[in-house]
Amino acid sequence: MRIAVLNGPNLNLLGTREPSLYGTTTLADIERALRVVARELSAHLDFAQHNGEGEMIDAIHALRGLADGVVINAGAYTHTSLAIRDALTSVAIPFVEVHITNVYAREAERRHSMLASAAVGVVCGLGAYGYELALRGLAQTLAARD
Repeated sequence: MRIAVLNGPNLNLLGTREPSLYGTTTLADIERALRVVARELSAHLDFAQHNGEGEMIDAIHALRGLADGVVINAGAYTHTSLAIRDALTSVAIPFVEVHITNVYAREAERRHSMLASAAVGVVCGLGAYGYELALRGLAQTLAARD
């Protein structure tokens, strides 16, 4: 099972960006933790982080035929980008949306996801641990489809 973990804008600053909201765990810390879980699940992970919307779309297109699933934190693009949603549905790869914070307890503009209606599931508000839950949930969903 091959799963891509895609992160959007500003997530490269995790650990130092607004630690009161996002904590002190870095993106590298999250990737290390997910590699441990992936070994347990017999999954291969590919990681990418892009600040640009077009870069994210190109990365999603490149997954067609390569990835079985995607864990995605599209950052602020979650709330604004039909193009990222269209890219995900166009490649027809199941995905789980993840957010470190509870977006529903934040500003009104963060309470709507352009991606959620096409996602297998959404995990939010559980900090960096949400990535592990998203990975486990996606792996279980993919295994059930086989």
